[in-house]
Amino acid sequence: MKTLRRILVAIKTPGARSQPALRKAAQLALGSGAKLQLFHAIDTPLYQDAYAMHGKSLQQTQREWRERVFTQLEKLAAPLRREGLNIEVDSDWDYPAYEAVVRAALHGGADLIVAERHATRHILPSLLRFNDWELLRRSPMPVLLVKRGGLWRRPVVIGAIDPAHSFAKPAKLDAAILAATSLMAQTLDGKVHVVHASLPSLAPSARLSVFSPETVVELDDRIRRSARTAFEEALQKSGVDGVRKHFIEGHPVDVIRKLARKQHAGIVVMGAVSRSGLKRLVIGNVAEQVLDALPCDVLVIKPADFKPRVAVRTRGVQLIPTPAYV
Repeated sequence: MKTLRRILVAIKTPGARSQPALRKAAQLALGSGAKLQLFHAIDTPLYQDAYAMHGKSLQQTQREWRERVFTQLEKLAAPLRREGLNIEVDSDWDYPAYEAVVRAALHGGADLIVAERHATRHILPSLLRFNDWELLRRSPMPVLLVKRGGLWRRPVVIGAIDPAHSFAKPAKLDAAILAATSLMAQTLDGKVHVVHASLPSLAPSARLSVFSPETVVELDDRIRRSARTAFEEALQKSGVDGVRKHFIEGHPVDVIRKLARKQHAGIVVMGAVSRSGLKRLVIGNVAEQVLDALPCDVLVIKPADFKPRVAVRTRGVQLIPTPAYV
């Protein structure tokens, strides 16, 4: 993500008084000149025959519902247009909501999706399907999950990279993370911090092996130096200026969470690869583990060659059988 030209804002509840995702997307648009697209997916199922009881056709019910949503979206867009922002609104009958958002972003050529984070804590996110988790897994473009209300004020933007590729992330993903971190900081007049959480050099079992204590210490030091060199090289190649560096030994989940709190971060930028099946359950996903613990907004970047796992065509309205008592 080297530029911001078009930002899709996923509006969960068009009639809600508080719209933190929209406010922050507007702040990014003002700083970058990007165009905003406000999108709401109408994924509420309709009973097959219930609408007829009110003397309306299915098509009329869909049309009236969509018109109400458009009116609400236009009401949200009006004050932002007066500030000079270029905004369009869109809504469609499509489900599930996370697929509908990705489809709308792909069709519109969005560079970024901004969505409000579910407030509830996720239990076993690798097994359960929540809209925000699925949006992260399926979207090929960056997704900014807004966890906090209020606007950013010269925020600390932390880019979390893994030049040692400890978690099997593609090598080019670090460059994309650094580019996105720099772009966010420039757009918001913020500060760039970059962290590499270096896993402990040797496991405890290795320290109790047949190696002599001197050999273990030497290997420890060699591995640590190699990780630091990779970290410095990644930053040098990125060309990002004014970086505050953090090379910290520990697990990424703990390191990133503690650093974000200590620096009062506004945004943490991190990479994610979508896994499924047994591999997912064994390896897990650092982005998912960190997401609930972080006190700030999170920008998740995917590898450049990531293929979206969503159908191209919208699904339309979801019809379900009318209960016998209706």
